Amino acid sequence: MESRTLRLLEFPQLLEHLASRAQSEAGQAACRDLAPMADRNALHHRHALVAEGLEWAGQWLNAVLPFPGLQGVFEYVQQEDRFLDADGLWGVAQVLQRAVAVTEAIETISDERAVALHAWRARCPWPEKLTSALKRCLGPDGRLTDESSPGLLAVRVELRRIQQQCTKKVQDSLHDEALSAYLQDEYFTVSSDRYVLALKANFKGRIPGIVHDYSQSGDTCYLEPFFLVDLNNALQELKQQEREEEREVLRYLTGLLHQERDEVEALYDWLVQTDVLAAKVRLAQAMDGAPLVPDPGAALRLSEARHPLLALGAETVQPVDIALHEGQRALVISGGNAGGKTVCLKTLGLVALMAHAGLPVPVAADSTLPLWETIFAVLGDEQSLEDHLSTFTAQIGHFQRAWPQMGPSSLVILDEFGAGTDPSQGAALAQAVLDGLLSAGAWIGAATHFPALKAYAMGTEGVRAASVLFDPDSRRPLYRLAYDQVGASQALDVAEDQGLPQQILDRAKEYLLLESDETDRLLERLNRLAARRQETLDELEGQKAQLERERQRLQDRFERESRALLKDLKAASQEIVREWKAGKKSRKKAQEELARMRHQIEAQAEAEAQSQPLTLEEIEPGHRLIYVSWGKKGAVEEVDSRKKRIKLDLGGVSLWASLAEVQRVAGEGTKSPSSSVQFVQTEESGLPLRLDVRGMRAEEARNEVERFLDRARLEGRRHLEIVHGKGEGVLRREVQDMLRRAPGVVHFELGRPEQGGDGVTQVELGD
Repeated sequence: MESRTLRLLEFPQLLEHLASRAQSEAGQAACRDLAPMADRNALHHRHALVAEGLEWAGQWLNAVLPFPGLQGVFEYVQQEDRFLDADGLWGVAQVLQRAVAVTEAIETISDERAVALHAWRARCPWPEKLTSALKRCLGPDGRLTDESSPGLLAVRVELRRIQQQCTKKVQDSLHDEALSAYLQDEYFTVSSDRYVLALKANFKGRIPGIVHDYSQSGDTCYLEPFFLVDLNNALQELKQQEREEEREVLRYLTGLLHQERDEVEALYDWLVQTDVLAAKVRLAQAMDGAPLVPDPGAALRLSEARHPLLALGAETVQPVDIALHEGQRALVISGGNAGGKTVCLKTLGLVALMAHAGLPVPVAADSTLPLWETIFAVLGDEQSLEDHLSTFTAQIGHFQRAWPQMGPSSLVILDEFGAGTDPSQGAALAQAVLDGLLSAGAWIGAATHFPALKAYAMGTEGVRAASVLFDPDSRRPLYRLAYDQVGASQALDVAEDQGLPQQILDRAKEYLLLESDETDRLLERLNRLAARRQETLDELEGQKAQLERERQRLQDRFERESRALLKDLKAASQEIVREWKAGKKSRKKAQEELARMRHQIEAQAEAEAQSQPLTLEEIEPGHRLIYVSWGKKGAVEEVDSRKKRIKLDLGGVSLWASLAEVQRVAGEGTKSPSSSVQFVQTEESGLPLRLDVRGMRAEEARNEVERFLDRARLEGRRHLEIVHGKGEGVLRREVQDMLRRAPGVVHFELGRPEQGGDGVTQVELGD
């Protein structure tokens, strides 16, 4: 993308907003370097990261904290003879710590629910040797620890011993009454790494020693007594040894950095890009944005789009829908001055640039965007005083340079193209440019005041017209688009709002009456009708939303009451079974009461099934539905999404039905489950009643087997079949262990090969 287009569409300003949300200077620089791309796979990856990062922001975003830049470190150690000081290595250690914190935060998220984030985490390399050494050698304050090397430990132990001796001698002298009269203060200090006493200047000759310095007032001199000279000399030698030992440790650590430099640089780059990702997530949160992946075959549909820079401001932004139908490639917007035409075009352009740069955008979830390799803009007054070019000449020059790149993967934004010259010639040129771009297959967003171009938009195939709306009464812009119509310019209204003298306005209206025809009055009437239509649509949308909320409230209430009723009915059924087991009810009485309960449960399940709206998306071949007109159940053979109908097999008869003609089957999902409880009721032909518990947990299977046995006893069944599968035999052992203890079970055994073999247990009940 050319830098001029990026500047016109305010992409650099957007990147500044992004950079302000990064935590590191390197991350901020990387944000500013982002640019649009046309690599579909790379864009899909970037947007997937943003989507998951946004969804799981609460678990990882706060782990991305400020970290130091290492670019200077890498440049410094390019020469083998150089080694880093403790501060430089401390910066490396902080980067490693930040990377650890981020990876650990991502690991708290389920792998299955954040595939892209975990793949991103796995890309983080790890310099094992350097990490271990820095952890051992650097303390929390960034200084080298005693454990860095045996030599450093030995020197520091001796250093502390000598320091303790110095401190003791000085403390003794401070408490010596013969010396205390000469001291300025009852403390000692260190000057040039040597222990000294603060002595009154006029008594400096009373204590033998070396004067190192005087206070600013001259009243105090700092004296090193002769009895401290040997110890101070020993301290100096030890400090020199300490520095040598520390240099050896620093050389060692820098050597490890050289060995694992590739890993450290890759980890640093990973952390910088993670900082950029975190900035994208924070940007999405700030403007209520979401990922939008450009796709080569997608339509142009930006629903409820807001200009990103306006969305990041404090003011409320009126969203706009920018859309083209299938087969359309150009949108021509007309209407009054200051009505929002340029904002619409800039919204389209900036949203497109952001989406192609892997950034979230402030649009609704149903938005789609084509994949464009080139985005080009000509906006407003582009005259160049430096090059002595007028607006018109500058526009033509920019377009001429971009023309060879125009094609099916191009978006061209033209704001008032052809302005700045004779209107009739400018309009003709603008039409010819649109013709040329359409012939090249390019996508176009244009704004115009030319009547000829408005007519062109209404009458040209592949072009869609739209008008910015104004309030019919206040003449204020509504910042919305009315599609498939053109709008009149509102120059006089804008001039009046800006305070132009009334006598000038009156004279302008007189001139306008002399030249105008019915076109402007017709356009104004269309604007009024469009504004009222939009007002009615908004009102209907509000009513629809209110009705949907009420429907959802009633649906939720129905589901709560249904669950409560079913729970009560099942509890009552279980109580009947318990009373029968305890001998309080006869089998016949229990069977009658259970039958009544079963009818109530089935009726409730039927009502609940029919209360759930059926959608075409959830229906697949194999699903079972009820064809209402016949009252029969059938299996779905085919789904026609275009005509919104389904083909049912009703016992050998196939027919097409709409969604309104079918209902769910009570007690079933839309499709018969493959690994859930299945009771198979056979005809009275001696075949067994079957229970399938495959895929269940042990406890769940035990509960189902218990209910299965109760039901079988109440129905007077003798032969049962329990399908548990083969596998490792866990379910088989659980089932057979329960059968051994179950009352009424006379005999059980594994099935014969033709019955399912080891995957099935045959059960026989007594009378």
